[in-house]
Amino acid sequence: MNNDEYKDVELNHLTSQFTLNRREFVKLLGGGIVIFFTIGDSSVLLAQRQQRGYPADFNAYLRIGEDGRVACFTGKIEMGQGVITSLAQMAAEELNVSLGSVDMVMGDTELCPWDMGTFGSRTTPVFGPVLRAAAAEAKAVLIELATEHLQIPKSRLQAEDGVVFDKNQRENQVTYAQLAKGKIIERRMDEKPALKAKSEFTVIGKPVLRRDALEKVTGEAKFTGDIRLPGMLYARILRPPAHGASLKSVDVSEAEIIEGIQVVRENDFIAVLHEYPDEAEKALEKINAQFDIPENNVNDKTIFEHLLNVAPEGNVADRGGSIEEGEKSASFIFEETYLNSYVAHAPIETHTAVVQIEGDKATVWASTQTPFSVQSSIARSLGIPSENVRVITPYVGGGFGGKTQNRQAEEAARLAKLTGKPVQVAWSRAEEFFYDTFRPAAVVKIRSGITDAGKISFWDYCVFFAGERESQQFYDIPHHVTMVSGDWGRSTTGSHPFSTGAWRAPAVNTNTFARESQIDIMASKAGIDPLEFRLKHLSDDRMRKLLDAAAEKFGWTPSKAPSGRGFGIACAKYLGTYIATMAEVDVNEQNGNVQVKRVVCAQDMGIAINPEGAKIQIEGCITMGLGYALTEEMHFKGGEILDLNFDSYKLPRFSWLPEIETVLVETGDVPPQGGGEPAIVNMGGVIANAIFDATGVRLYQLPMTPERVIEGVRRK
Repeated sequence: MNNDEYKDVELNHLTSQFTLNRREFVKLLGGGIVIFFTIGDSSVLLAQRQQRGYPADFNAYLRIGEDGRVACFTGKIEMGQGVITSLAQMAAEELNVSLGSVDMVMGDTELCPWDMGTFGSRTTPVFGPVLRAAAAEAKAVLIELATEHLQIPKSRLQAEDGVVFDKNQRENQVTYAQLAKGKIIERRMDEKPALKAKSEFTVIGKPVLRRDALEKVTGEAKFTGDIRLPGMLYARILRPPAHGASLKSVDVSEAEIIEGIQVVRENDFIAVLHEYPDEAEKALEKINAQFDIPENNVNDKTIFEHLLNVAPEGNVADRGGSIEEGEKSASFIFEETYLNSYVAHAPIETHTAVVQIEGDKATVWASTQTPFSVQSSIARSLGIPSENVRVITPYVGGGFGGKTQNRQAEEAARLAKLTGKPVQVAWSRAEEFFYDTFRPAAVVKIRSGITDAGKISFWDYCVFFAGERESQQFYDIPHHVTMVSGDWGRSTTGSHPFSTGAWRAPAVNTNTFARESQIDIMASKAGIDPLEFRLKHLSDDRMRKLLDAAAEKFGWTPSKAPSGRGFGIACAKYLGTYIATMAEVDVNEQNGNVQVKRVVCAQDMGIAINPEGAKIQIEGCITMGLGYALTEEMHFKGGEILDLNFDSYKLPRFSWLPEIETVLVETGDVPPQGGGEPAIVNMGGVIANAIFDATGVRLYQLPMTPERVIEGVRRK
């Protein structure tokens, strides 16, 4: 991803890119063909418009340059999920050009149209169709231009590999580059061309290696922390020991005597800056500060009772039949409570930003999932118009929902203004943990029942603080209700002692763990194989087909659990993508260690734009999911975070990795869905069910640490 080629586009004299006249914009880009296209009125994009309007004249665009290369400008960013490749595939497909001729320009607020952000596996299903439509229109425009150039009827022309030619005499041809050369052309088609059918694809659906892979494995890829500017200072900021703590006194005299150190204080905001980061760190250690720390009234052991005590009244997310009637027909009733602890995002790259202020304009390089949100917040912080702030998003080293908040960029902007020099703020690992917006601790309570025949008669589900997403069960249950109290994005005041937010597939990991555990509990009581039990309660052909595909790959043979084999199963939906996972585990009942030996994941994400990229994301989800399932949880006392590095916060290790097998299933012509998050949601449930099958021990809290396994064995 190289935005440098487009940096010289002179936009500085414009009042606002959002009121920019289309013709003015074309002139600024210079020669070439520019295709403007309007994003359709999907519910997601309508919601975006309500928060910040798209430009009235155009929304996003492609550019076919005089060299024949195609540039696609998008507000989306690349953080490891692979859309830099899949979006280029979509554009190349509809334009009939080679994939290598498409350049992606991403996350630059001065060059790209506004976008809410990159999260929720929404890039492919929401922006993808828009991009394809634009590329199809661009191809139609090029054919129209070729008709004029070649003096050949449009019906005889065909486009292929960047060339428009006469189907009857192929030597009569003109390249896209020739059509664009020396011209400034702006066109719209009166009639929108149809998108290609699945049977016509030559680029979409073909496995392609990531186009950023070589840069990243060789160290050539540039991240925000790699930005170097003349005169740039590295900042270290005084932090409180706990959330809610207030500064009582501070002495910076020992820091001030270090040569080259600049100390900045604005009220309780205190920072030390130096041209070398290690010197800034030394200066920070010399500051003597005293804080008032609020009383510790909750910790990682008492948080669940606290959440239930402060939970707001629940809202009905789904209802059918009558719980009372369902209870009457139940021969067995199960009432269980499921817990999950706070989980950190823990990206490889910590929150980082560089800000340079020149006059009344600012340039920001930020590790962020939301560059336009950064633009707005920096403008407010500096007291300048948004159009005077340019945010450039280099490669982002992982986000998982945690880089939608951009405190580090605001801090860098504040310090750049106070010092008059470019400033880099790169959080330490301790700061990354301290200011993380954790996946919230949550509680799920389920009452359910089965008949003598092993049919589920009712389902009474209430989730506290995880969120509504995919909380609605999808099994065939005649009497059911789903209640939601609290949410990951809108916490009740006094619920959490620190910030929480979206974490890869927000809410769905928690809801899937609870639902799939409860389903297995009922299957075991009914004496029915867990796969058979699920199929017995599913009329959704898409999910049934997926479960069959997973079972075939896994070699599943029916058996009542616990069978001693250590086999587990879980299935889920995530925003249009279906997932079925099977796992095999080995449990050491003496030390509580769980070794996941094998995982098979079948995923139906509609048409897979890049099957290779999809498989990579599934493998990444499974690896990351091992963490929240087995070890990852935050320990704290009140607002004091006790896990500040990876010595106590335990991420998955390579030695843990099982054999991973992926199966991509396409059902009919389901359009492309997201693939960056779905496969992670089953990991808690599938491992919990596999542990039960191996040992007969049912675990109700995530993560399922060795200590909790041992305690479960003792209870058994």
